[in-house]
Amino acid sequence: MTPQVEGRPLKLTLPSAGHLAGHPVSTLADLAYAPHTTRVLSTAQTAHGNPSILAPQRRPSAGRPVTAAAPPPAAVRLSGRQWARFLCRLLRGTDCLLVTISVLAGFLIHAEGGQPFAGAVADLNGAAIGAVLGGLWIAALGIYRTRDPKILGVGTSEYKRVAAASSAVFGLLAVGLVVFRVQPASAFYLVSLPLGLILLPGSRWIARRWYNARQAQGQYLVRAIVIGQAEDVRYVLKRIAKKSGAVYDILGVALPGGRRGASLDVDGRRVPVLSSTDDVVRTVGLCGAEAVIVAGPVPGGNQYIRELGWGLEEHKAELVLASSLTNVAGPRIHWRPVEGLPLMHVDVPRYSGAKHAFKRLMDIMVAAAALVLLSPLLIVLAVIVKLDSPGPVLFRQERAGKAGQHFRMVKFRSMVTDAEAALAGLGAQNDGAGVLFKMRNDPRVTRCGRWMRRYSLDELPQFWNVLSGEMSLVGPRPPLQREVSGYERHTHRRLLIKPGITGLWQINGRSDLPWDEAVRLDLYYVENWSIMGDVIIMWRTFRAMCVPAGAY
Repeated sequence: MTPQVEGRPLKLTLPSAGHLAGHPVSTLADLAYAPHTTRVLSTAQTAHGNPSILAPQRRPSAGRPVTAAAPPPAAVRLSGRQWARFLCRLLRGTDCLLVTISVLAGFLIHAEGGQPFAGAVADLNGAAIGAVLGGLWIAALGIYRTRDPKILGVGTSEYKRVAAASSAVFGLLAVGLVVFRVQPASAFYLVSLPLGLILLPGSRWIARRWYNARQAQGQYLVRAIVIGQAEDVRYVLKRIAKKSGAVYDILGVALPGGRRGASLDVDGRRVPVLSSTDDVVRTVGLCGAEAVIVAGPVPGGNQYIRELGWGLEEHKAELVLASSLTNVAGPRIHWRPVEGLPLMHVDVPRYSGAKHAFKRLMDIMVAAAALVLLSPLLIVLAVIVKLDSPGPVLFRQERAGKAGQHFRMVKFRSMVTDAEAALAGLGAQNDGAGVLFKMRNDPRVTRCGRWMRRYSLDELPQFWNVLSGEMSLVGPRPPLQREVSGYERHTHRRLLIKPGITGLWQINGRSDLPWDEAVRLDLYYVENWSIMGDVIIMWRTFRAMCVPAGAY
């Protein structure tokens, strides 16, 4: 049953990565990986005055003919449950195939320094080890729940579980080889493991792209009803529609004392009220909803939620509780039951330690490799800058780094030499947000500077700042000192870690982002960053450079 608003069906199609509260975003990379496909909440236009809750529409006067347009033929679309079952079966088959290919490659290909039996077809020991390895690998992918519908197409949890399962299997194999004094099967480690860690995540990535393409067409959506107080419901609907989250087809809302036929205004969109909160279970059965999202406190409190969960069992619908925690990623959240009382622990962010040391090691390795590999391009760009306009090739500017310490950030000069002096006369033409100054058609930018800035080529020398320890590969945007002086109190938390060449701000719109959204992304990164999240951000930065947005 599809709700109608002024004779038109309501459809709220949402972004495709991460989960709403109840299935919180598992890592920072969940946000980093979210696709940028724009989805639109299509409803009837809001009535004049944009009331928050609109009364039911009046019936047409008697005797007045009403012409209703014939509805378009309904397309056959899989529900959220159906696509999950289909995708799980698909991935189970591809996992078995790719594990078999990886193990056979390690068995047949003789790796340098490997034992001969790992590359000899006739050797029974190698065949036995390969068979055991393949069986354990396939079993581990199931035990680690790498095909859990809650993580399919969602952030990096899927990839992390595949890597964890693979590492555990090969670690167990190493122990077994030592215990039973079997000759080391080097080829399995040098060939099978790397190949599997490429093929398995690669197949998941292809499946995810296919899944996201179907989502853009309005398929594979979980039909859901949001219940709670009007303001809480409105907030949840805004966050789901605006940011990456579980893909829901919002059928409507249920409010305390709500009347069927009324509407709830959400940013100028009219979302139908399907029932009161007391009649949710029956409404779920009528609408065929697959999930009920509880947005904040509801009348009846915990007793109501418990009984709601019982009532949803007969319809096999999920109960999702919206958390009041914001900007907290999954790894920082832990559940600990104490005598039937589930307690949620939220870890305090750490700004030093082994994880940060590993981040620094990755910065050094990648920055050094980038400077060597990109040296021909850097030389060509330097020549172009020198010939394009008079002035130095490199531009050095003082920026605020970790803990507010000043450093000189280096980049290719993309503006005229007196750009800083001309800034005062351009203040009225600022297109930037908050304390940032940006102009879409800045007259100070040179000819080569325009295309260099568009593709972020002017920032390549910042790898030197990374190598010297002043910046990181991924982090908050490095601010000017005048920007820092205009920060609000909480915004200074951006300075708790090193600024980065790239970050969430760059892959989510750059200069087109509203200031408060840019700050929120930076603060989210500061408190929830992860190594896997950094890898995903760097990958998406490469894609953003090829198809730039908000770069000027």
